[in-house]
Amino acid sequence: MDPRETINDILVNLFNEIWKLEEDAIVTDEFKDITNNDMHIIEAIGLSGENTMSLVAKKIGITAGSLTTAVNALVNKKYVTRHRSERDRRVVFLSLTQKGIKAYEHHKEYHSRMTDAVIESLDEEEIPILLKTLEGLSDFFRGYKDKIKKQ
Repeated sequence: MDPRETINDILVNLFNEIWKLEEDAIVTDEFKDITNNDMHIIEAIGLSGENTMSLVAKKIGITAGSLTTAVNALVNKKYVTRHRSERDRRVVFLSLTQKGIKAYEHHKEYHSRMTDAVIESLDEEEIPILLKTLEGLSDFFRGYKDKIKKQ
């Protein structure tokens, strides 16, 4: 297999494996009532209590309508609360409940273990090379996303 085919094969399989393994790792018995997508919404809401619906929708790249549907479910399941701004009633802030914070921390721990596993497998001089490679990949995806939006 030539290098281009090998890289493509690794990337495709890696993305699929990460998504499936993450789902298996974070959607445990304790959090069986939410999906991997829900967990990423919880992550995007974060701990500040100052993220708005529009900001969270933008962070994760979905419409406000799609986020509203997901947030409604997370509110019903007691992971999220929402409240309107005192200054501008059109602005809706999202906050995590104690249950939501616990899910957030669980997800964060999974990502920390994943990152540590990668770093621990590298020598000091390999880390900058990996960072450069991942930044290039990230730049490609951001540029591709912008290109699609313009079409």
